[in-house]
Amino acid sequence: MGKPKFYDFCVHAIPDGDNTVEELAALARHFGYSGIALANHSDKLSQSKPVLSPTEGFEIFRGIELVEENPSKLQGLIGKFRPSMDVLIVHGGSENVNRAALENPRVDILNHPAFDRSSGLNQVLAKAAAENGVSIGLTLRPILHSRGSRRVRLLSDLRANLDLARKYEFSLVLSSDAVSCFDLRSPMETLALAEVCGLEEDEALEAMSAVPERILAKNRPGPGYIREGVEVLEEGDYF
Repeated sequence: MGKPKFYDFCVHAIPDGDNTVEELAALARHFGYSGIALANHSDKLSQSKPVLSPTEGFEIFRGIELVEENPSKLQGLIGKFRPSMDVLIVHGGSENVNRAALENPRVDILNHPAFDRSSGLNQVLAKAAAENGVSIGLTLRPILHSRGSRRVRLLSDLRANLDLARKYEFSLVLSSDAVSCFDLRSPMETLALAEVCGLEEDEALEAMSAVPERILAKNRPGPGYIREGVEVLEEGDYF
C-alpha cells in the first residue's frame, strides 16, 4: 500500500476567514496535504469566484458549507450549489436541519450537528447517514479554541457520534475548520489530536484520506460516466 494522501476538506478563506486562499493553500501544501477544500459558509461567499489553480501534487477543491435553518430552503440551496461543487457541506445544529442533510444523498458532509444537550445524532439519523452516504464532519477548531466545560461538552459529543459511527458504519471526515493559517495543523499533528479525542489510528487515517478520496470520486466521475451505475468502458477495461 502506498503512502496515503491527506486532505483537509473544510477551510475558510477571506471573506469568511482571515487569510487568502493562496496563503492557506501554501501552508497546507507545506504541511504535506495533497489538497484542501475551500468551504466558505454560504452567507459569506466572495463576490467573485476565486481562481483555484492546481499545482503539482496539490489541488484546491471547490466547496461550500451551507447555512440555512429552514429545511425546505436548505434543499433549494443543495440543488443550486451541488452541480458546481466538489465538496458540499451542510452546517447543522438543529434536528430538522440535521435530518434534512442526512436524508439527502447529494450532501457530502454534515458539520457541527450538535445542539442544546444533544450530540446532534441518534440511531435514526445515524442510519440515514449510512444509507445515503453522508459523512459526519469532525472539526478540530472548535475543540482547540474552547476551554473548560465547553471543551468537555464538545469532546463528549464527538465521542457519542464516534460510537454511533462504529455501530451504524457511516463515514467520518476529519478537518481543521480553519478560519486562519493559525488553525491549520499538519496531518501528523491532526492524527495525534484525533487519537487524543478518541479515534483509533486507522479511523483517523480513513477520515483524512480514504473518505475524502471517495467523495471526490463520486463528484468527479471519469470521462466514461453517463449516470450513476452506468459507465462507458474503453477497450481493454474489461479485464
